[in-house]
Amino acid sequence: MNIPAGLLYTKDHEWIKVEGDTGIVGITDFAQGELGDVVFIEIETAGETLKKEEVFGTIEAVKTVSDMFMPVSGEILEVNPELENAPDQVNKDPYGKGWMVKIKISDKSELDSLLTAEKYKALL
Repeated sequence: MNIPAGLLYTKDHEWIKVEGDTGIVGITDFAQGELGDVVFIEIETAGETLKKEEVFGTIEAVKTVSDMFMPVSGEILEVNPELENAPDQVNKDPYGKGWMVKIKISDKSELDSLLTAEKYKALL
């Protein structure tokens, strides 16, 4: 299982890559494996400001539908346009082409509550 160092993780299996005041958010390799084949992703929160742990979208797989949660508070700046026609990118490349949203982080101190790759690995 792939758990890249340099990213931060939630207990709900989202990851965030921090670049200054911006974060790129997706679901982990573990999460996509548990879900199975992803068939649809719905994210209708573009432009909204959400609090940490609020739902920013849903991901539908053959087995189930799951909510996706904000790792930190922030404004949804962009939704990955590739996912509309190719939701399976989440299965193929969860840390690359399968990213979900880009956010403007509103409270960087919330990053301190997230898990490092080592702590996330221990959680699993």
